Amino acid sequence: MRIFKGWPMVTNRVEQFRMGVWARGAVVFSLLVVTSSAQVLGQWVMYPTQNIPRLADGQPDLKAPAPRQPDGKPDFIGFWQPDRMRDCTPDLASRVRLTQPCTPGERVAVPNGPGSVPGGLPLQPWAAELAKQRTADLSKDDPHNRCQPDNYPRVYWLPHYTKIFHVPGELLMLNEWNAQFRQIYTDGRPFPELMHPIYSGYSIGKWEGNTFVITTKGFRESEWLDTAGNPITGAATMTERITRPNFGTLNLAITIDDPKAYTKPFTIDMNMKIMIDTQMIEEFCLENERDSSRLFGPGGGNKP
Repeated sequence: MRIFKGWPMVTNRVEQFRMGVWARGAVVFSLLVVTSSAQVLGQWVMYPTQNIPRLADGQPDLKAPAPRQPDGKPDFIGFWQPDRMRDCTPDLASRVRLTQPCTPGERVAVPNGPGSVPGGLPLQPWAAELAKQRTADLSKDDPHNRCQPDNYPRVYWLPHYTKIFHVPGELLMLNEWNAQFRQIYTDGRPFPELMHPIYSGYSIGKWEGNTFVITTKGFRESEWLDTAGNPITGAATMTERITRPNFGTLNLAITIDDPKAYTKPFTIDMNMKIMIDTQMIEEFCLENERDSSRLFGPGGGNKP
């Protein structure tokens, strides 16, 4: 969706942010023409994406075949954002929690993240109590709200863009939030013998046919999976199976096996949509940040 063509309704937070960029630029333009032009145009938020398959009317052909790397494997290159709209298929309800039954062939809105797991998360009693308390505290201690880096997989269901590209020996992910990056090594290395816990863990990847499989270990226990406060611990192993069924879609099946916090493994199935004719925008949470000191629980306390 482009924001200058007929002023369409904006339905997601990132597009709202981009519209805000334009609106703020328009206000400044009325005051300082030269300054605003440099500020808005300098972000390339509307610059045309190259090498996009197009329909006869010039619109992107999102159902076109996925591009391929020189070795024939699918190429995940592009800007990606979580997509809550899914095609209703006979097996969709077994993969994603539906608020109501759908008819095959229609498009339906679905949740993303842990809230999408059919039947709910299989939390250990202590973990269920922890998530309940975090929710009761209005998520005031959420690391995201306090400008900490988000872990993968949580990055996937936040609205910020993720840029993916392949380099020899690695698949790289860049995210708009705090200039975050992730390295998935494909050079055959094993996990380190000593894994000091880090935000998104240590990731190694390999191809199984047209599916890219990532295994990640070594998470920090301070991180949350979502705003509800569902935990992830240092005992977790995350396995991601990523496919690109067509040009416009990535499908991710993210399985988390964390016996310390959950009674059994669970899988989050989600799509990401390609974002065309735009670019990533810097978003540094700590810049002029004044919110965290004002985050209060129901009792008025704001200490982490």
